[in-house]
Amino acid sequence: MAKKVLKCALALLLAFSVFGGLLSSASDVRADSVYVGGFSNSYPILGGGSSDSLLAAKPGNDYAGLALYVGGMPFGVKFMTDGVVVTELCDIKTDGAKKCPAKDAGIVPGDVIVKINGEAVTDATCLTDIAEKNAGKSITVTYSRDGKTKDTELTPVRCAEDGRYKTGMYVKDSGAGIGTVTYVVPETMSFGGLGHGICDASTGKLIPMQRGSVVGVTISGVVRGLSGSPGEVRGYFSAPKTGTLLKNTEWGVFGAFATLPEGCTQKLIIGTKNELQNGKAYILSTLEGTTPQKYEIEISDIKTGSTSNKCFTVKVTDKNLIDKSGGIVQGMSGSPIIQNGKLVGAVTHVLINDPTTGYGIFIENMLNAAQMPMAKVG
Repeated sequence: MAKKVLKCALALLLAFSVFGGLLSSASDVRADSVYVGGFSNSYPILGGGSSDSLLAAKPGNDYAGLALYVGGMPFGVKFMTDGVVVTELCDIKTDGAKKCPAKDAGIVPGDVIVKINGEAVTDATCLTDIAEKNAGKSITVTYSRDGKTKDTELTPVRCAEDGRYKTGMYVKDSGAGIGTVTYVVPETMSFGGLGHGICDASTGKLIPMQRGSVVGVTISGVVRGLSGSPGEVRGYFSAPKTGTLLKNTEWGVFGAFATLPEGCTQKLIIGTKNELQNGKAYILSTLEGTTPQKYEIEISDIKTGSTSNKCFTVKVTDKNLIDKSGGIVQGMSGSPIIQNGKLVGAVTHVLINDPTTGYGIFIENMLNAAQMPMAKVG
């Protein structure tokens, strides 16, 4: 039987808008775990980071001798999606029958609506307004799927229950949540965190993201992980904007801080995947307040050829961590992994049936992703 794994998560809340049913919201954590609100469409770059390079490293991804500040502290993000993401489809009750215009137009969950009638869709309200304004007339919807952009014709229908014209799709345009910083680049205040991307919970696809804000977080508690029921870190946004989120990739999220985060004082040399060994290591993670703590783990099953975000197995052996959280929980993704005095990677996943066991990513894979061209995700 295949092992069930869970990205141990940006503790993520997503704001949903509905075009075919009741207002809905969903998340992979409780709604009271973070404050959600205050989204903006524009985010200036803070600190020394730029949109072209998030890491001061040698050409050819040669990280030998590179020293980075080690993270372990929590950070919050608020972001707007690039376009609106379709999360699910639904039928509309009309006077004669039930219809789903979006389905009839070939749209599926995971598609990203980027334009309607040639006009950019910047938020969910935009889509509602256009559907109402056209009052049952056909509209041209431009959407992105698997990196390809397509056009389709969609005709909103009048809902018999409230008299409004609807498209039959649920979409989201924004989100917020909590994650863990892996490293900070001394020269630029650029950072990497999570070790995996922020994905839509319903489709599993990477969320196309505009630039977002990084904000301060205080951890208020931990829900213990149990077999079959992953735990979670809970917290709240406790400080205003502290930086900018620039990239969402399969290997982590990347951005720049305005100043060095509190508690980020230790610099370590990078340990390459060829230096990683089976055996003892430790992670830095924050399960209360804002200060990272050190917890012992065991590394095994190293796949040196892996370019994914699951490169080796992580087993929690620290009694204090097991007592506090049961092991790896949602919100700990990005926790830096240190072995033999070097920064070698970050925690990314947890096994659903065994919260003491999960996966880690090579730090090299995160650094490689940080240096990718600053193209929009989608």
